[in-house]
Amino acid sequence: MKYPDCLEKGDFIGVTAPSCGIEEKAFLRYNNAVSNFESFGYKVIDTESVKRDDPRGISARKRADEFMELWENPDVKAIICASGGDFLCEVLDELDFEKIKSCKPKWLQGYSDITNLGFVFTTNLDIATIYGPNFKTYGMSQWHDSLKIPFRLMENEEFIQESYKKCESLDEWDNDNPYCGYNLNGDVFWKNLNGEDEIKFSGRAIGGCFDVIQNLIGTKYDKVNDYIEKYKDDGIVWFFDVFSKSTPEVFTNLWQMRNCGYFKNCNGIIFGRPLFIREEYEMSFEKAVKEALNGLNIPVILDCDIGHLAPQIAIVNGGIVEIQSSDGKGWIKNRRE
Repeated sequence: MKYPDCLEKGDFIGVTAPSCGIEEKAFLRYNNAVSNFESFGYKVIDTESVKRDDPRGISARKRADEFMELWENPDVKAIICASGGDFLCEVLDELDFEKIKSCKPKWLQGYSDITNLGFVFTTNLDIATIYGPNFKTYGMSQWHDSLKIPFRLMENEEFIQESYKKCESLDEWDNDNPYCGYNLNGDVFWKNLNGEDEIKFSGRAIGGCFDVIQNLIGTKYDKVNDYIEKYKDDGIVWFFDVFSKSTPEVFTNLWQMRNCGYFKNCNGIIFGRPLFIREEYEMSFEKAVKEALNGLNIPVILDCDIGHLAPQIAIVNGGIVEIQSSDGKGWIKNRRE
């Protein structure tokens, strides 16, 4: 696995928008994010199309060129994507993967639609990436502790991220307060799928937004089985962040992955708190997961602090993770080989 160099104070962090940009009503929030980064000792460089309202107002070619501009810039040590969205997949076809491979790797961070980059870079190019907050999130007036975690990972610090006490029950932003923080009004409770008193496992991490990974299955960017085979001695740990699915879709999507061989050499699976779940056929999310994975004898943890319902535990895609869950709480540790 190729790990980027450690991030240091004074380094440049690049911001680009391969998916959605920053809409006009969020410009103040974005500007405050830049100020926040500078106050922590980092320099920020962004690309032309970061501030734009129309998700597809800039062509895929232009978005790819702007990403490559940062990737090829030797002064930029990390890239944090501006926001999630829906159309990053079309940018993949415009990227120059040979140039990407020839450059020194750098940290790439984002979540949701940014899975198209992070997941593909890790499984196709063997580059460690971070599934963590997009740049816009950093515009809150006072950072939640979870927002500082990715920088500690980029600085190659090993530590345990414990489950949080409270979480958001809905992903929402107060339009009247561009600097608002998280609305933590829900209780955090990690659930061991089969009622185990304690679950503990480790392995090579791979995952991201469940919805995005589904779209990549069977495409030329689907190198999952190669990745699983390469790191079979470590064992694989999947992490899934479900954005919007019906419970039958969760079941059939997991069935598809199972029959594609995705769960071979799997030591464990963790699911974040789903954002939008539509229960159909009297099937709960828990039941959909349990029935789809029945017979695999893989430990599974639900409602972890991953993804759309903040706060997020950051995960190094391609790194080794150790995970433990008991009594509704848990922890995750990222480490290199």
